[in-house]
Amino acid sequence: MAKQKKSKDNDLELLESSEALAQQLSKGEEFLRDNSNMLAYVLGGLAILLLGGWFLVTTMGGFNLGGLRYATEEKEQEALAEMYQAQYFFEADSLESALNGKGDNLGFVEIADEFGMTKAGNLANFYAGVAYLKKGDFEDAVEYLGNFSTDDLIFEARKYALIGDAHSELNNADQAISNYKKACSTNENKYYTPIYLMKLAIAQEGNQDYSGAVATYERIINDYPTSVEYNDAKKYKALAESKM
Repeated sequence: MAKQKKSKDNDLELLESSEALAQQLSKGEEFLRDNSNMLAYVLGGLAILLLGGWFLVTTMGGFNLGGLRYATEEKEQEALAEMYQAQYFFEADSLESALNGKGDNLGFVEIADEFGMTKAGNLANFYAGVAYLKKGDFEDAVEYLGNFSTDDLIFEARKYALIGDAHSELNNADQAISNYKKACSTNENKYYTPIYLMKLAIAQEGNQDYSGAVATYERIINDYPTSVEYNDAKKYKALAESKM
């Protein structure tokens, strides 16, 4: 459907700025990052008190909380460096290079695999999922988007909407509807929720759930009267009612 394609294109446009992605993802994680050193020291102190001399026994280079922390930070910086070129390929629409790398540069798939415990590795899952969706590899899109986790509710809602798009393309109506519903109920707001509601209503119509689609259109009409989707919702509601 033309409207569904338009919604997907709009949704993808919101996701293609690496700078905006990084800024959004970092906001919800700043407290943990800023206090990680303090937490490490507290845990280290408790370990010393509880385990005493055992803490000083070393095997294979010893047990060093400080060294572990620095090693993690080093891994994070390494992952970020690898992400830079992959993001460049992504923004240039060189999706194959973005996913699988080129020359000495890693792609999102390998970054997600090798640096999965880092923030950059986690973000690589998101990028890979979006890239696979744009390539039409919908099963891989579902897998990588599903591996992405975030405390940022805006990005969580987008993730669910994109997974819904992939399932819709795979004709998995129930999974598409389920994920669109999650997107609609996550961080409801006047900017994105009407877009996700329109996706949900179209999926419900495609699944011949016309009463469900009518209810979803009514939600757009009643709750988001200033949205771009408002007029289409009124028109499509009438058409859905005629099919009931």
